[in-house]
Amino acid sequence: MRKIFIILLAASMLSGCGLIANTSWDQQRLSSAAGKFMTATTLTDEQIVELCSQSVQYMDSQNKIETGAYATRLNRLTKNFKVEGLALNFKVYNNKEVNAFASGDGSVRVYTGLMDLMTDDEIVAVLGHEIGHVVHKDSKNAMKKAYMASAAQDLVGAAGTLGAITSATLGNIATAYLNAQYSQKQEYAADDYGTDFAVSVGRSSYSMYNALIKLASLSEGNESSVLAQRFADHPDNRQRAERQKARAEKYGK
Repeated sequence: MRKIFIILLAASMLSGCGLIANTSWDQQRLSSAAGKFMTATTLTDEQIVELCSQSVQYMDSQNKIETGAYATRLNRLTKNFKVEGLALNFKVYNNKEVNAFASGDGSVRVYTGLMDLMTDDEIVAVLGHEIGHVVHKDSKNAMKKAYMASAAQDLVGAAGTLGAITSATLGNIATAYLNAQYSQKQEYAADDYGTDFAVSVGRSSYSMYNALIKLASLSEGNESSVLAQRFADHPDNRQRAERQKARAEKYGK
Protein backbone atom coordinates (compact mmCIF):
# COMPACT_ATOMS: atom_id res chain seq x y z
CA MET A 1 0.00 0.00 0.00
CA ARG A 2 1.54 3.14 -0.25
CA LYS A 3 3.02 1.91 2.06
CA ILE A 4 0.39 2.59 3.32
CA PHE A 5 1.69 5.29 3.88
CA ILE A 6 1.53 9.23 3.94
CA ILE A 7 2.29 12.77 3.89
CA LEU A 8 1.83 14.34 7.21
CA LEU A 9 5.14 16.04 7.34
CA ALA A 10 5.18 19.18 5.34
CA ALA A 11 6.84 22.43 6.14
CA SER A 12 7.55 21.37 9.70
CA MET A 13 9.71 18.53 8.43
CA LEU A 14 11.76 20.81 6.26
CA SER A 15 12.39 23.55 8.78
CA GLY A 16 15.11 22.08 11.00
CA CYS A 17 18.76 22.50 10.09
CA GLY A 18 20.75 21.25 13.08
CA LEU A 19 23.14 18.33 12.71
CA ILE A 20 21.87 15.00 13.98
CA ALA A 21 25.40 14.26 15.16
CA ASN A 22 28.68 16.18 15.26
CA THR A 23 31.13 15.34 12.53
CA SER A 24 34.31 16.59 10.91
CA TRP A 25 33.47 18.25 7.59
CA ASP A 26 35.83 18.15 4.62
CA GLN A 27 35.50 21.65 3.17
CA GLN A 28 37.22 20.74 -0.08
CA ARG A 29 34.72 17.99 -0.72
CA LEU A 30 31.89 20.33 0.18
CA SER A 31 33.03 22.85 -2.42
CA SER A 32 33.84 20.55 -5.30
CA ALA A 33 32.60 17.39 -6.95
CA ALA A 34 35.91 15.68 -6.27
CA GLY A 35 36.14 12.78 -3.87
CA LYS A 36 34.23 9.56 -3.49
CA PHE A 37 30.59 10.30 -2.60
CA MET A 38 28.42 7.77 -0.90
CA THR A 39 25.63 7.00 -3.37
CA ALA A 40 22.51 4.91 -3.12
CA THR A 41 24.29 2.11 -4.95
CA THR A 42 27.08 1.94 -2.36
CA LEU A 43 24.89 2.03 0.75
CA THR A 44 25.12 -1.21 2.71
CA ASP A 45 22.11 -2.88 4.31
CA GLU A 46 23.40 -1.76 7.70
CA GLN A 47 23.61 1.84 6.52
CA ILE A 48 20.09 1.68 5.09
CA VAL A 49 18.79 0.39 8.43
CA GLU A 50 20.57 3.26 10.20
CA LEU A 51 19.08 5.73 7.72
CA CYS A 52 15.64 4.25 8.39
CA SER A 53 16.20 4.54 12.13
CA GLN A 54 17.27 8.19 11.93
CA SER A 55 14.35 9.05 9.65
CA VAL A 56 11.83 7.46 12.00
CA GLN A 57 13.39 9.20 15.00
CA TYR A 58 12.93 12.46 13.15
CA MET A 59 9.30 11.67 12.31
CA ASP A 60 8.68 10.74 15.94
CA SER A 61 10.02 14.14 16.98
CA GLN A 62 7.61 15.88 14.60
CA ASN A 63 4.48 14.08 15.78
CA LYS A 64 2.53 13.77 19.01
CA ILE A 65 3.03 10.23 20.29
CA GLU A 66 -0.06 8.72 21.92
CA THR A 67 0.46 7.18 25.36
CA GLY A 68 -3.16 6.62 26.41
CA ALA A 69 -5.96 4.44 25.08
CA TYR A 70 -4.64 4.28 21.53
CA ALA A 71 -1.23 3.10 22.71
CA THR A 72 -2.84 0.56 25.04
CA ARG A 73 -4.91 -0.82 22.18
CA LEU A 74 -1.91 -1.06 19.85
CA ASN A 75 0.20 -2.76 22.51
CA ARG A 76 -2.55 -5.31 23.04
CA LEU A 77 -2.82 -6.01 19.31
CA THR A 78 0.92 -6.33 18.71
CA LYS A 79 2.16 -8.05 21.88
CA ASN A 80 2.55 -11.40 20.09
CA PHE A 81 4.03 -10.03 16.86
CA LYS A 82 7.28 -11.76 15.95
CA VAL A 83 9.12 -11.48 12.64
CA GLU A 84 12.48 -13.18 12.24
CA GLY A 85 15.30 -10.71 11.77
CA LEU A 86 13.25 -7.67 12.78
CA ALA A 87 13.23 -5.93 16.15
CA LEU A 88 9.71 -4.56 15.88
CA ASN A 89 8.71 -1.44 17.79
CA PHE A 90 5.36 0.33 17.64
CA LYS A 91 4.02 3.82 18.26
CA VAL A 92 0.81 5.72 17.53
CA TYR A 93 0.81 9.17 15.94
CA ASN A 94 -2.01 11.49 16.97
CA ASN A 95 -3.08 12.30 13.42
CA LYS A 96 -6.49 12.04 11.75
CA GLU A 97 -4.94 10.75 8.54
CA VAL A 98 -5.84 7.13 7.76
CA ASN A 99 -2.34 5.77 7.52
CA ALA A 100 0.37 3.47 8.80
CA PHE A 101 3.89 2.57 7.76
CA ALA A 102 6.77 0.27 8.61
CA SER A 103 10.45 1.04 8.23
CA GLY A 104 13.47 -1.11 7.47
CA ASP A 105 14.72 -0.89 11.05
CA GLY A 106 11.55 -2.56 12.37
CA SER A 107 9.76 0.64 13.38
CA VAL A 108 6.00 0.52 12.78
CA ARG A 109 3.88 3.63 13.14
CA VAL A 110 0.07 3.85 13.12
CA TYR A 111 -2.11 6.94 12.89
CA THR A 112 -5.09 7.47 15.17
CA GLY A 113 -7.21 8.08 12.06
CA LEU A 114 -6.64 4.52 10.90
CA MET A 115 -7.30 3.11 14.36
CA ASP A 116 -10.59 5.02 14.54
CA LEU A 117 -11.70 3.58 11.20
CA MET A 118 -10.72 -0.05 11.52
CA THR A 119 -11.48 -3.04 13.70
CA ASP A 120 -8.75 -4.85 15.62
CA ASP A 121 -8.52 -7.56 12.95
CA GLU A 122 -8.25 -5.00 10.16
CA ILE A 123 -5.52 -3.05 11.96
CA VAL A 124 -3.51 -6.25 12.41
CA ALA A 125 -3.85 -7.04 8.70
CA VAL A 126 -2.77 -3.54 7.67
CA LEU A 127 0.26 -3.76 9.96
CA GLY A 128 1.01 -7.17 8.47
CA HIS A 129 0.85 -5.62 5.00
CA GLU A 130 3.30 -2.90 5.99
CA ILE A 131 5.63 -5.38 7.68
CA GLY A 132 5.41 -7.45 4.50
CA HIS A 133 6.95 -4.58 2.55
CA VAL A 134 9.88 -4.67 4.99
CA VAL A 135 10.27 -8.45 4.84
CA HIS A 136 10.22 -8.35 1.03
CA LYS A 137 12.90 -5.60 1.01
CA ASP A 138 10.49 -3.12 -0.62
CA SER A 139 11.00 -0.65 2.22
CA LYS A 140 14.79 -0.76 1.99
CA ASN A 141 14.64 -0.09 -1.73
CA ALA A 142 12.18 2.76 -1.11
CA MET A 143 14.60 4.27 1.42
CA LYS A 144 17.42 4.02 -1.12
CA LYS A 145 15.32 5.94 -3.62
CA ALA A 146 14.36 8.52 -1.00
CA TYR A 147 18.03 9.00 -0.15
CA MET A 148 18.93 9.27 -3.83
CA ALA A 149 16.25 11.91 -4.36
CA SER A 150 17.53 14.09 -1.53
CA ALA A 151 20.63 16.15 -0.98
CA ALA A 152 21.76 13.66 1.65
CA GLN A 153 24.13 11.79 -0.63
CA ASP A 154 26.19 14.95 -1.17
CA LEU A 155 26.18 15.86 2.52
CA VAL A 156 27.07 12.38 3.64
CA GLY A 157 29.71 12.06 0.98
CA ALA A 158 31.37 15.23 2.19
CA ALA A 159 31.27 14.22 5.83
CA GLY A 160 31.88 10.53 5.35
CA THR A 161 29.22 9.44 7.82
CA LEU A 162 25.47 9.04 8.07
CA GLY A 163 25.70 10.89 11.38
CA ALA A 164 26.20 14.12 9.47
CA ILE A 165 22.69 14.28 8.01
CA THR A 166 20.85 17.43 9.03
CA SER A 167 17.31 17.62 10.33
CA ALA A 168 16.16 19.36 7.15
CA THR A 169 17.67 16.63 5.00
CA LEU A 170 16.07 13.93 7.13
CA GLY A 171 12.78 15.73 6.60
CA ASN A 172 13.30 15.51 2.84
CA ILE A 173 14.18 11.83 3.05
CA ALA A 174 11.21 11.04 5.31
CA THR A 175 8.78 12.82 3.02
CA ALA A 176 10.10 11.00 -0.04
CA TYR A 177 9.94 7.69 1.82
CA LEU A 178 6.38 8.19 2.99
CA ASN A 179 5.35 9.00 -0.57
CA ALA A 180 6.99 5.89 -2.00
CA GLN A 181 4.94 4.08 -4.61
CA TYR A 182 5.14 0.31 -4.88
CA SER A 183 4.51 -1.79 -7.95
CA GLN A 184 1.37 -3.86 -8.41
CA LYS A 185 3.43 -7.00 -7.85
CA GLN A 186 4.82 -5.64 -4.59
CA GLU A 187 1.37 -4.61 -3.39
CA TYR A 188 -0.12 -8.01 -4.17
CA ALA A 189 2.71 -9.73 -2.29
CA ALA A 190 2.23 -7.42 0.72
CA ASP A 191 -1.54 -8.06 0.63
CA ASP A 192 -0.89 -11.80 0.72
CA TYR A 193 1.52 -11.33 3.61
CA GLY A 194 -1.08 -9.26 5.45
CA THR A 195 -3.70 -12.00 5.18
CA ASP A 196 -1.28 -14.75 6.19
CA PHE A 197 0.14 -12.66 9.03
CA ALA A 198 -3.31 -11.92 10.44
CA VAL A 199 -4.17 -15.62 10.44
CA SER A 200 -0.82 -16.48 12.06
CA VAL A 201 -1.67 -14.33 15.11
CA GLY A 202 -5.20 -15.67 15.44
CA ARG A 203 -7.16 -13.11 13.44
CA SER A 204 -9.82 -13.70 10.80
CA SER A 205 -8.57 -14.68 7.36
CA TYR A 206 -10.88 -11.96 6.00
CA SER A 207 -9.05 -9.20 7.92
CA MET A 208 -7.01 -7.99 4.94
CA TYR A 209 -9.99 -8.21 2.61
CA ASN A 210 -12.15 -6.11 4.93
CA ALA A 211 -9.39 -3.52 5.38
CA LEU A 212 -8.91 -3.26 1.62
CA ILE A 213 -12.63 -2.75 1.08
CA LYS A 214 -12.61 0.15 3.55
CA LEU A 215 -9.56 1.74 1.95
CA ALA A 216 -11.02 1.29 -1.52
CA SER A 217 -14.23 2.98 -0.38
CA LEU A 218 -12.21 5.88 1.04
CA SER A 219 -10.32 6.30 -2.22
CA GLU A 220 -13.65 6.63 -4.02
CA GLY A 221 -15.11 9.15 -1.58
CA ASN A 222 -14.70 12.85 -0.98
CA GLU A 223 -12.53 12.44 2.13
CA SER A 224 -9.82 10.30 0.62
CA SER A 225 -6.71 9.76 2.74
CA VAL A 226 -3.18 9.57 1.39
CA LEU A 227 -3.18 5.88 2.11
CA ALA A 228 -6.46 5.41 0.30
CA GLN A 229 -5.14 7.41 -2.64
CA ARG A 230 -2.32 4.97 -2.92
CA PHE A 231 -4.95 2.38 -3.70
CA ALA A 232 -6.60 4.73 -6.14
CA ASP A 233 -3.31 4.92 -8.05
CA HIS A 234 -3.98 1.31 -9.02
CA PRO A 235 -7.14 0.89 -11.12
CA ASP A 236 -7.55 -2.63 -9.75
CA ASN A 237 -7.94 -1.73 -6.07
CA ARG A 238 -11.22 -3.65 -5.85
CA GLN A 239 -9.53 -6.57 -7.58
CA ARG A 240 -6.91 -6.56 -4.84
CA ALA A 241 -9.66 -6.98 -2.29
CA GLU A 242 -11.22 -9.82 -4.28
CA ARG A 243 -7.84 -11.59 -4.41
CA GLN A 244 -7.69 -11.52 -0.63
CA LYS A 245 -11.27 -12.69 -0.34
CA ALA A 246 -10.35 -15.75 -2.40
CA ARG A 247 -7.26 -16.27 -0.23
CA ALA A 248 -9.39 -15.99 2.91
CA GLU A 249 -11.85 -18.57 1.64
CA LYS A 250 -9.02 -21.09 1.30
CA TYR A 251 -8.41 -20.74 5.02
CA GLY A 252 -12.09 -21.41 5.66
CA LYS A 253 -12.38 -19.00 8.57
